[in-house]
Amino acid sequence: MRSTMQDVPLSITSILLHGTTVHHDSEVVTATADGTRSQTYAALGERAARLANALRALGIDGDQRVATFMWNNAEHLEAYLAIPSMGAVLHTLNIRLFPEQLTYIAEHADDKVVLVDDSLVPLLAKLLPTFTTVEHVLVAGPEAGAADLDSLRTSGKQVHLYEDLLAAADPTFDWVVADENDAAAMCYTSGTTGQPKGVVYSHRSAYLHSMAVCAGNVGGLTWHDRVLPIVPMFHANAWGLPYAALLAGSSLLMPDRWLQAEPITRFMVASRPTVSGAVPTVWNDVLGHLDQLVSAGTPADLSSLRLVLCGGSAVPVSLQKALSERHGIEMRQAWGMTETSPVASVAAAPAGVDGDRIWRYRGGQGRPLPGVEARIIGPDGTALPHDRESVGELEVRGPWVTGGYYKDADPERFHDGWLRTGDVGHLDELAYITLTDRAKDVIKSGGEWISSVDLESALMGHPDVVEAAVVAIPDDKWQERPLASVVVREGARVTPEALREFLGGHFAKWQLPDAWAFIEAVPRTSVGKFDKKVLRKQYADGELEVVVAKA
Repeated sequence: MRSTMQDVPLSITSILLHGTTVHHDSEVVTATADGTRSQTYAALGERAARLANALRALGIDGDQRVATFMWNNAEHLEAYLAIPSMGAVLHTLNIRLFPEQLTYIAEHADDKVVLVDDSLVPLLAKLLPTFTTVEHVLVAGPEAGAADLDSLRTSGKQVHLYEDLLAAADPTFDWVVADENDAAAMCYTSGTTGQPKGVVYSHRSAYLHSMAVCAGNVGGLTWHDRVLPIVPMFHANAWGLPYAALLAGSSLLMPDRWLQAEPITRFMVASRPTVSGAVPTVWNDVLGHLDQLVSAGTPADLSSLRLVLCGGSAVPVSLQKALSERHGIEMRQAWGMTETSPVASVAAAPAGVDGDRIWRYRGGQGRPLPGVEARIIGPDGTALPHDRESVGELEVRGPWVTGGYYKDADPERFHDGWLRTGDVGHLDELAYITLTDRAKDVIKSGGEWISSVDLESALMGHPDVVEAAVVAIPDDKWQERPLASVVVREGARVTPEALREFLGGHFAKWQLPDAWAFIEAVPRTSVGKFDKKVLRKQYADGELEVVVAKA
């Protein structure tokens, strides 16, 4: 028996039309060097239509890839809506990748057009000669007319001013009724091992993921909210916040290129966000800035914030507690990856749990969202029990989880229809996920596992520690031992012995690092995660000054 329900495609076009008509009075606000600029969602819809017409005039008439090389701003949002809704494929280029990786990605995706922010023209100009498939470049932003366009033209590409094209284009567009399983957007992994891999999102997956982000367990978005995605739109869809905000009718606050603690804080004070999202390093910097303002007697008013979403790497409980206790800001950890659109689970304590008990749950990766299934797989490929003890690799599946990569089957990453995440951890009886390591980062000492993530989180709870990263180093007796690389707060002094003593209340003695390195900053990947392969290489090359703690 079939239902009587109408078969209406779930698409980004639907998000566009709903957001810009039903919620036409909501707004998108973009930070500028000296203030903000804003437009209504109604104007956003018209400009998206003009962009679609302009791209059609440049020859984009099918599922060609249109790349963006942009910050979080109104123009990038217009591209987010227009490109998939006209039947083309949005390809967000991660501006923080190495030049060789960006060249590989643009060629692999077969990009035909690139939209670039005016401030990023010098960076793109260096790369553009290697983008052999690109034919057109559109330069956007308030200062586009003053950008060095000739540096782009030397590549032989046709260069256009974004606003000139939009001004000449029709303000209405006959949006394509796409098959909901057609490609809508693509994003490449950060390529920490091997070449980056392309993940292709469908209209359906984007729509369902947006609804999940709107839901109460994640963002709980309504049209009363003002959403600030600090996480870049070129990184895993800015965690789905732009599309989710349009679905809910929430206004969007775009920080553009001003991502440092001081301008972000100033922007939050002025624009009054209710929900925001960024990686732990950003919130750690914001926390430090907020503390400085309090010490100076000029505290920042962030009382509008009801929720901060945080992810991209493990979120220390110490950071969550500090924001809550010192500034009244609730932080909620989310977990996911490029391959999961990205949000797959969210950490909130179960009903009835309060006091210090909540941190056991809020410090992990949380429960899978509706639609996402999770399991832990042992070395023999069988599923392990949800007993909080059995440790294995996390696998997930669901309607917004990729089943492969663009032009790359990579069967090793998939197992019986499940995505192998490469994360190691366990599930408990309530389906809470706790990740203890990346598979490639686990420390096996004397046949026993040591969690680098747990050690890092605990170390960053020390008042004098800003950041900490733990990797395995070879040991003649135990095969592997943990090396802790620590960034100390400016002006503070701390010894390995003191840090071992600090950890001693939480870990067995054999789990404590013997080797320590005090560094200026933890190396990071293009998406802000700790780049432990760099630390391992620095150790192997003798570039780290390692201190052995006294017994």
